[in-house]
Amino acid sequence: MTRTAALTLSEEIKQRFDELSPSQKDVGRYIIDHLEEAAFHTAEQLARRANTSSSTVVRFAQALGFEGFPELQHAAREEYRRRRESEELAGLAAPPLFPIDQTEFEAALQADHRNLEATARRVDRGAVARCVDMISRADRIVLCGTDQMAFFASYLRHLLMLLDLRADVVASPSQEGLARLARVDRRSLLIGFSAGRPHALVVRALKLARNRGAGTIAICDSTLSEAARVADEALFYSSDSPAYVRSHVALLSLVQALAYGVYALDESAYADRIKAFKLK
Repeated sequence: MTRTAALTLSEEIKQRFDELSPSQKDVGRYIIDHLEEAAFHTAEQLARRANTSSSTVVRFAQALGFEGFPELQHAAREEYRRRRESEELAGLAAPPLFPIDQTEFEAALQADHRNLEATARRVDRGAVARCVDMISRADRIVLCGTDQMAFFASYLRHLLMLLDLRADVVASPSQEGLARLARVDRRSLLIGFSAGRPHALVVRALKLARNRGAGTIAICDSTLSEAARVADEALFYSSDSPAYVRSHVALLSLVQALAYGVYALDESAYADRIKAFKLK
């Protein structure tokens, strides 16, 4: 199959989409929405992102008329470069991201946007590096968060379990939760989540862990939080919101970035663990 030189990679994928196999369509869909990854990731990395095999990625490239993946990647980089240049030119005369006369919907989006920026500006690289190291070295990780924070504790547990790191969640002072805290020792790591005033369970869990020689990390939205005061390390996120609940967008980003930091310590080893975990 010959290529149409005048088309960008994305345009060519859309034009020939119906001719592709189901697995090749998965690769095409992913590239269209994640052009930067196609431009700079290896075939193996792109295959993992698209939940397929590297051989499928190569066959996909050939189905579009490329000799192999390197030629497809070159086309992706060219399209990505041109797209960035056009976006930069458009940005010079672009209107503000949010209008002055905002609706409630737009005000909530703007608050989330500001929270992400504020969180990024307050990140302490040293603290993040220490937290990532503590997570990667712990024999056992206990994640403590109540109410809404229990969701984020469970989500971090999911991300760590994909890396084959043992993690438990304590979301209430139930008999099971207290039993998990009772097993904390110096080889453990306790991570406490809080929004506003920390729940008493989270503070007690952090204090217990420190008394037993375990590492402790507080993830909270206040530099004056009692959870931050009693933990070895603290990571802060901004949660301002015009709505009736706190904004958790920055917290979600922080959790994902923290897990990715652990993954990045040894991508090849963790990639094998993720594959093995999915096959269980």
